[in-house]
Amino acid sequence: MSTMSAMNTTGTMNMGLFDFSAQRVLVVGGSSGIGRAAAQAFALAGAHVTIASRSASKVQAAAGAIGCAGMVVDATTDDDVASLAAGQEAWDHVVVSAAQTPTGPVRTMTLPDAQAAMGSKFWSAYRIAKSVPIADGGSLTFVSGFLAVRPNPKMVLQGAINAALDALGRGLALELAPVRVNTVSPGLIETPLWDRADHAARAAAFDAARRSLPVRRVGHPDDVARAILYLAANGFATGTTVRVDGGGAIA
Repeated sequence: MSTMSAMNTTGTMNMGLFDFSAQRVLVVGGSSGIGRAAAQAFALAGAHVTIASRSASKVQAAAGAIGCAGMVVDATTDDDVASLAAGQEAWDHVVVSAAQTPTGPVRTMTLPDAQAAMGSKFWSAYRIAKSVPIADGGSLTFVSGFLAVRPNPKMVLQGAINAALDALGRGLALELAPVRVNTVSPGLIETPLWDRADHAARAAAFDAARRSLPVRRVGHPDDVARAILYLAANGFATGTTVRVDGGGAIA
């Protein structure tokens, strides 16, 4: 099947390209943004999906819209992550997309805020990799970010966290084998996180991206979801980072 034949006229992936029938998929951070798009894509591809997030209202809304199971889990706490393993058979695929990371220059960000950012994105992923059972031949996919390879002077910590996640994925691909471990590294993606930004700042950032990126547009959660499903479906892919950044790392 060609790339174009796998797409409909709106650019949305035809999930018939993937088949996850009867496979159990856990998406941590699946109540919004990239995680929700991935959960929806897995569900369309036949998977039995469970989303996990710290917000009960968001879990309920997303699970109802997708038609999947939901769990309220704070991945920054050991006890909550343990609940993903207790009484559960091994998952076929696990995706970790949860993170709340404050941004700002290193010299002005408080150390507690910096530690909280690392705790939210890196240590949450580490906890899940350590504790959540995954079936042999299954997959674990982290979501990092292209700042790992394209630093921004206002978001140095985020770049360091993303680089750490990429490295964690490569190492775990060896340690957890035959479970496959990969990372998807998005660029500028229009997610609900941008709703918190000043409208003028958001518009300026998106306009700048459209001018500078080779693809001449801002990314969407579905763009990243396609890469997540590809890595989960491809039994010969492990220890790799797939950038979905519109060319941001080279622009």
